[in-house]
Amino acid sequence: MSSYELITKNEEETAAFANRLAEKLMPGDVLALEGDLGAGKTAFTRGIAKGLGVKRNVNSPTFTIIKEYQGRLPLYHMDVYRMEDQDEDLGFEEYFSGGGVTIVEWAHLIESQLPPDLLLVTISHHTDLNARKFVFKPVGARYEELCKEIF
Repeated sequence: MSSYELITKNEEETAAFANRLAEKLMPGDVLALEGDLGAGKTAFTRGIAKGLGVKRNVNSPTFTIIKEYQGRLPLYHMDVYRMEDQDEDLGFEEYFSGGGVTIVEWAHLIESQLPPDLLLVTISHHTDLNARKFVFKPVGARYEELCKEIF
């Protein structure tokens, strides 16, 4: 599996890249986000949302698990950090195969429920407080082509 790396210096650069990525997203796309608390998963998601034309404020759905936003495509933003039982059936597959874009924060916690093809995005702090390192690992031909387009 190939991987692509990106370093952003601040949240504005992160948002700009996420905007460009959002322009290429299609119905049924799934992005699995990983990273420590405060790494920038929700900030990255806000950039995707803006690129999809979402007008509402996007924040972490930590206590509701899933938030839905309307834009050019629906955005399904999941934060599964607080899920107690990773095998609990919450209907995730309906979102993954639906007509929108799904972003899952802490995706490894529901690994058995994730679709076989997705874009894994690992975010970490880089050299200073505001810099971030992104590692994109495409799983499946759709996501390999997507990464080739944006990198």
